[in-house]
Amino acid sequence: MRSFALGLVIIVGLGLTVLSLRPGGLRRQLTFAARRFRIALILGGVYLLASTAIRVFFSQGWVADYGPPGVALVLGAVFLVAGRDPAGVPDTPRRSRTP
Repeated sequence: MRSFALGLVIIVGLGLTVLSLRPGGLRRQLTFAARRFRIALILGGVYLLASTAIRVFFSQGWVADYGPPGVALVLGAVFLVAGRDPAGVPDTPRRSRTP
C-alpha cells in the first residue's frame, strides 16, 4: 500500500514538472489537459452508445465483429484532431495591479 501511494505521488510530481516546463506555464497546460479530458469523456460516451447500438441492431455478422473497433478508430482520429492545442493563441502578459 505504501508503494502504491509513493508511486501516485511520484507520477503526480513528474506530471506537474513536465507540464510546467512546457511553454505557457502550468495553468495553461492544465487548462489544455482539462479540455482534452472533456473531449475524451464525450467521445467515450459516443463509443458506448455506438457499440450498444451495434450490439442491439447487428447481433451477428461482420458488423458486430468489426463495428466497435472501426468506431474506436474513427473516434481516435477525431480525438487527435479535436484534442490539439489551439493554434496561434499568444501568451497574454500579466498586468500589474499597481496603477
